[in-house]
Amino acid sequence: MQKVTDILFLDKVINKPNLLNYKLNKEWKAISGKEFYNQVFQLAHFLHKQGFQKGDKVLLMSENRPEWNIVDFACQLIGLVTVPVFPNISEHDLSFILKDAEVKFIFVSQNGLFNKFQNLFLHQVGVNNILSFSKIEGIKSLTEVLQQNPFDKNIESKILQLYNQVQPDDLLTLLYTSGTSGQPKGVMLTHTNLLSNILNCQHIAPFQDYWRALSFLPLNHVYERMVNTLFLYKNISIYYAEGIEKVVDNIKEVKPHVFVSVPRLLERVYQKITSTRDELKGIKKHILSWAIQLAENYELRGKNGLWYEFLRKIADKLVYKKWREALGGNLECMISGGAALNPKLERLFLCAKINCMQGYGLTETSPVVAVNTFDDSGKCIGTVGPIIPNTEVKIAEDGEILVKGPGVMVGYYKNPDATKEAIDEDGWFHTGDIGELIDGKFLKITDRKKEIFKTTSGKYISPAYIENKLKEHPFIEHCMVIGANEKFPSALITLNITNIFNKFPDKQRLGLEKISIDSDILKEIHSFINKINKQLAPHEQIRNPHVLQEQWSVEGGELTPKMSLKRKFILSKYQEIIHKIYRKETFA
Repeated sequence: MQKVTDILFLDKVINKPNLLNYKLNKEWKAISGKEFYNQVFQLAHFLHKQGFQKGDKVLLMSENRPEWNIVDFACQLIGLVTVPVFPNISEHDLSFILKDAEVKFIFVSQNGLFNKFQNLFLHQVGVNNILSFSKIEGIKSLTEVLQQNPFDKNIESKILQLYNQVQPDDLLTLLYTSGTSGQPKGVMLTHTNLLSNILNCQHIAPFQDYWRALSFLPLNHVYERMVNTLFLYKNISIYYAEGIEKVVDNIKEVKPHVFVSVPRLLERVYQKITSTRDELKGIKKHILSWAIQLAENYELRGKNGLWYEFLRKIADKLVYKKWREALGGNLECMISGGAALNPKLERLFLCAKINCMQGYGLTETSPVVAVNTFDDSGKCIGTVGPIIPNTEVKIAEDGEILVKGPGVMVGYYKNPDATKEAIDEDGWFHTGDIGELIDGKFLKITDRKKEIFKTTSGKYISPAYIENKLKEHPFIEHCMVIGANEKFPSALITLNITNIFNKFPDKQRLGLEKISIDSDILKEIHSFINKINKQLAPHEQIRNPHVLQEQWSVEGGELTPKMSLKRKFILSKYQEIIHKIYRKETFA
């Protein structure tokens, strides 16, 4: 295999009866490998007939669904460059990307997204160069295109001639990273970049062709996109969730063997478990509390001894097997990435025989650099696992993680200065993350270089580490630790309204403004922060935390589409509140 699209021609993929699966009218529908193959060629032929040439940019804005893959592979066949964007992208970022990438054609999934950006779309490409997945008034649909371009051997032959002109080092995709500040940067990835990552990650689990994968993280991000393509390569059926709010229901229906997630979703699973414990009484509460505590002390490879393993078997019969059943009962592994996973959660899942594999990577590295593997010998709790094959990692003098290998991007589109800053003369990509190698094998991320700050004491604060601890409380949805050049660190906190209402049903009549100053809520949060502070060094302890009267979102500008904090924006937005935090008496 030289190009990602070579996967399309594998006999095992073509002959798969249920390659891609989606929900329609409350029923799961399947697209076979042969149907997928034909539709990809049909769409590629349509795009070629429209006059688009190799290297032209095609913007793709859609939720996860089979059409996403059809567009992706069709563009690859004839050398068009896909520019996927998140459905919740801001108008400012979308406008920039449309102009910067010089987009010539747009795929949009449904009316809601089209209406949101209609003026931008029409101004950029005109109505004739927009194609929809679901029916949109006045816009040609993918269904119409496929009907007007029926598959035949002539189409196949013509497209194969064009495909033979596509080279492994040709640009495959432009992925604009939203970043936490400044304009988006277009990461240029080639077929070689993405395919190398797929092939170098195929060993991480014993993937089987009878497995079912549930896909719910955005395909617009290289993490889910690469893993989806890996699933196709391994002949695994992919089921597209109906949306984040339906994931729990879809897990029960699909009973997946594998899925990928981000820590925030796993944190919510943990919060659900602890909330259930708090609602129980008597012996049931005691048993669940004991099982959670046992799991939080789990060590790999039987290091806790025979007595611990005996107790673990009892806990498994009483508690852990129910957790596995809630995840469908077939789950072989779940892969966590995108941010640091709290080791407490890692231990919890692993102890319960839910194979949680944390990994690490960036859009610029296609994305995986390191990942814990299915087998215990390739795992180390609190790390992101061993470096994947054919990839080099070294730790710079200041602790920054540097990466070299076939997955490292070509550079940033139209941005040679940013490229030069990111990739040095020796070809090392500077990740911006601080880390170390444990036992010379397992990579551990300790900080984000640009996020670390000093208080006036001269001591460093790692905000992400403290934020992860604070988010263990079910009432805390998001938080940001602040305090650069101040006497002490503090925190801005947003509330998880759903969890609050579950515990205090009577407060549902209150608005967010009143809930944020409610004495019961503040008492719980302050008590929890006092508990966390005892686990921190004196200079790390949080004082004067502030609960905000609003929530953070992508649309509001506080979060990136990956749900990362836009720290500079938040600091600017709440500067008056931050000023008050450091003017009042210390919270205790």
